Amino acid sequence: MPFGQLVIGPPGSGKTTYCHGMQQFLNALGRKTVIVNLDPANENTPYTSAVNIEDLITLQDAMDAHDLGPNGGMVYCIEYLEKNMQWLEDQLKPYVADEYYFIFDCPGQVELYTHNEAVRTVMRRLEKADFRLACVHLVDASYCTEAAKFISVLLLSLTTMLMLELPHVNVLSKIDLLPQLGELDFNLEYYTAVMDLDYLLFHLNEREPSARFGELNKVMCGLIEDFSLVGFSTLCISDKQSVATLLKEVDKANGYIFGALTEGNEEIMLAADSTDMLEDARQAQARYGVLKDGGSVQPSSTESRLSSMIDKLKIVEHDSEH
Repeated sequence: MPFGQLVIGPPGSGKTTYCHGMQQFLNALGRKTVIVNLDPANENTPYTSAVNIEDLITLQDAMDAHDLGPNGGMVYCIEYLEKNMQWLEDQLKPYVADEYYFIFDCPGQVELYTHNEAVRTVMRRLEKADFRLACVHLVDASYCTEAAKFISVLLLSLTTMLMLELPHVNVLSKIDLLPQLGELDFNLEYYTAVMDLDYLLFHLNEREPSARFGELNKVMCGLIEDFSLVGFSTLCISDKQSVATLLKEVDKANGYIFGALTEGNEEIMLAADSTDMLEDARQAQARYGVLKDGGSVQPSSTESRLSSMIDKLKIVEHDSEH
């Protein structure tokens, strides 16, 4: 059965850079990996896609034919793909037969994952074809620097999880750039675990002091806590340790770690399986200098084991443009 990742996120969250870096990392581990580009506006990608939606339809063709803007054209392209799923399945078949791992690079328009059902329908067809997929939802870690932005990210992540109905791994990307944006209100683990939002609500109301917004903020925080679904992993794509830790979470989500361990990645996956998200957040905030109180965290035994396994692997350098 084929396994893979559906990579989504707002524009600028680092999806294309992530896909390129993760492909390099997985290939270095000995896991044959291909990228499927489902973004018809994705030009000049650093990777070579095995399957490209532009071979079916281009954004410019959709805009010209139906007098649409970029967003409308993007929605049309994905709905066109939905109606032509046989084309996608035929393109994927040779790689499925050769037991490749799939990374789907998706568009950045959030409406495709919040209220338009085309992407969900495409994923359902792939699941019926026995694909085991996890959604990797990237958001820029800079949203942690302001309470209002972080609440908006929580709402977006929650809505996407409920809409797509896939195993989800939410990711704060570009975590290494966070120290350049100022001090956080709380330590990083507060944001990754989405702890008691009453503390965040205080900062939110401090910046939006009117009673009207205060009630709205309280309701939104209560909604997020009632579902209790959203949490975050962290990522610095140029850090092999960070990529390995995230890969562990993705492989748990799509089931790869439990049912498709192959020679070359078995030890690293078993070692990664013993970590936890709070420990990962503490290690990340120490490694990238985002500790609120300036403290330090010593590397864990698991982190040392992972480092020794992956220090010889190559990974793409961080590219802030994607």
